[in-house]
Amino acid sequence: MRVIRLLMLAALSFTLLTAQADEEAATKRLSDLLSQAQTINARFSQLTLDASGTQLQETAGEMLLKRPGMFRWHTDQPMEQLLVSNGEKVWLYDPDLEQVTIQTLDQRLTHTPALLLSGDVSQIRENFEIDYKEGGSVVDFILKPKAKDSLFDSLRLSFRNRVLNDMQLIDSIGQRTNILFLNVKMNEPVDNGQFTFDIPQGVDVIQE
Repeated sequence: MRVIRLLMLAALSFTLLTAQADEEAATKRLSDLLSQAQTINARFSQLTLDASGTQLQETAGEMLLKRPGMFRWHTDQPMEQLLVSNGEKVWLYDPDLEQVTIQTLDQRLTHTPALLLSGDVSQIRENFEIDYKEGGSVVDFILKPKAKDSLFDSLRLSFRNRVLNDMQLIDSIGQRTNILFLNVKMNEPVDNGQFTFDIPQGVDVIQE
C-alpha cells in the first residue's frame, strides 16, 4: 500500500508540474503578444447575447490604447458613448443623457478588461489561470479569473498572425459579449491628449 501511495503522489506531483509548466508557457506567449504593441488603434464590432443566444445589443466604434493603462473607447451612434482613461481616472460620457461619470480607474484586470490590452502584462498570471491553443496562424487564450468578484467568469483573447483579432467575455449568468477588432494598427504615434476628457459645458457630472 505504501508503494501505491508513493506512486500516486509521484503521479500527482508530475501532473501539477506539467500543468504549471503549461500555464507558464501560456502566460509567456500571451505576454509576448501583448507587449509587442505599445499602442493599438482599431475599429470594433461588439455583439452581446444572452445565455440562450438571443441578441441583446449590437454596437460598433473605435478604440485607442496606449501603455501603460490608457484607453479611449468610442461607441458610434445611435448608442453613442465615450469611455476615456488616462491610467488613473475614467470618464464615461453619454451625449444623449448629457452626463459624465468620473471615477478612479479600477486597476484590477478582472474588473477592467481594457487593461488586459493596455496595462501591465506582468500582472496577468497573478489575476488569471491561463490556457491556450494554437491552430495555423490563430492563437486562442482562455483566461479564468482567480478572484471571485470578477466581472466575468471567462475571457477568450484571440490573435491572428500575431495581431489582436477578437475577444469574448462570458459572465456568471451566461451572457456573452463578442468583440471583433478590425483594421488593427500597432505602434503608431499617439498623443497623450487623446486620453483626457474635457467636460462639455452644461452636462451633469457624477463623481464616484
